[in-house]
Amino acid sequence: MPLVSEATPTRTSPDVVDVRGPRFAAWVTSAVLVVVLVLAAFSPVAAAIVLAAQAVVFAVGAAVGPKNSPYGRIFRAVVAPRVGPPTETEPTPPLRFAQLLGLVFSAVGLLGFLAGSPLVGVIFTGFALFAAFLNAAFGICLGCRIYPLVARFRRTPAPN
Repeated sequence: MPLVSEATPTRTSPDVVDVRGPRFAAWVTSAVLVVVLVLAAFSPVAAAIVLAAQAVVFAVGAAVGPKNSPYGRIFRAVVAPRVGPPTETEPTPPLRFAQLLGLVFSAVGLLGFLAGSPLVGVIFTGFALFAAFLNAAFGICLGCRIYPLVARFRRTPAPN
């Protein structure tokens, strides 16, 4: 996904965020999903509860965008003031789509745990962890990479 230089006029646009924010969120998400996988070995019910909380975080991120998501607010309040001004930004629509994909994976995993199939829960939690860790460690957002492909299928209004 192309990054936008902070020196461009889009800097003040509400549709871009500091690239470090989503990576911070991906680290927190990775940690939460590792906790889910560890809990699943001992208590699928506890794993389901933690995964449900993460699913809510994904849902909020998909609905309101990365700036106003729970992890985005923590980044803005605690981390951003300590790391200095952003040097790069990225658009929010692909990030919101990535949160939606995280919600889908965590919802299927949660349904697996709730339906008495912890293997399904673990597999889909693992998928979500893989995507979150790729973003956190390497800056590769799978949802952001898929977004342009999916955006092609959206209907555009016909010109009047």
